[in-house]
Amino acid sequence: MRIVFFGSSGFSVPSLQKISDFVVAVVTKKARPKGRGYRLDDNEIKMAAGEMDLPLIEIDSFKDEEARSIADHNPDLFIVVSFGLMVPKWALDIPSEGPINIHPSLLPLYRGPSPIQWTLLNGDPMTGVTLIRMNEKMDEGDIVYQEQVAVRDDDNYITLSERLSRKAADTLPELIDHIGIRGMTKGSQQDHSVATYAPMITKEMGRIDWRKSAGEVDRQVRALVKWPAAFTTLDGKLLKIYDSIADDTAQAQDPPGTITEITKKGMCVSTAKGTLIIRELQLENKKRIFAYDFSRGYRGLQGKSLI
Repeated sequence: MRIVFFGSSGFSVPSLQKISDFVVAVVTKKARPKGRGYRLDDNEIKMAAGEMDLPLIEIDSFKDEEARSIADHNPDLFIVVSFGLMVPKWALDIPSEGPINIHPSLLPLYRGPSPIQWTLLNGDPMTGVTLIRMNEKMDEGDIVYQEQVAVRDDDNYITLSERLSRKAADTLPELIDHIGIRGMTKGSQQDHSVATYAPMITKEMGRIDWRKSAGEVDRQVRALVKWPAAFTTLDGKLLKIYDSIADDTAQAQDPPGTITEITKKGMCVSTAKGTLIIRELQLENKKRIFAYDFSRGYRGLQGKSLI
């Protein structure tokens, strides 16, 4: 089985490692300049491909001339995992058996670029991985395999993403064996009538509205922990929150956003319903730190308002 693997993030790496013996080329998005020095940072897939000495094809889009070289590898199968670009029909038609995409949701729920974040934002108790036969539409292909994964109460984007990434990788060897023996699985059509969409996460989505419940704010913290991080302001300075606990049973008497208490568990903030206990935070131009340690160096916090 000759596989061309498509991926551009750390989520893709376990899958690439799991099937590397079959991979004849890796396709990834070109690095983009970032930071004040416009530095080019290699993504995790490029680094992994280099460590495994796999041929690498880097593209900005499928209009790039390099994209045409994919066909030169005579693939039987495409495996696409967190790639970040829509694959056009002319490319989908290249592999003799077809293209497979792994998506970290229970399709047709959460089609689109941010399914893990929206799973956490909405407080879903269950998610999963879905393997589909790709077509030219976003996440609408026939389902080849699907497996549920429970969302833990303390999951954030990083922990849930890592677990789904490993689960996705574990599904591939058996699938490849099946295709090698019996050919591509037909799959079952998705029920498009119940489809939902998981739109791109924006920086502004990190802004905390303390008029929401403690549970809602806590889900925001956990969903956006990697980027952009849930944020508010303290004394006019940006304050990012990386870890918290919601106590929806607490009856706060103070206006939403008021720091009501400092304990060794963290900094307690009133919300419209319940109290959010902030455990880890980062004040503008300062290092990330536990909230209790932060309070020892920032006097007079109790009674202040987060806006």
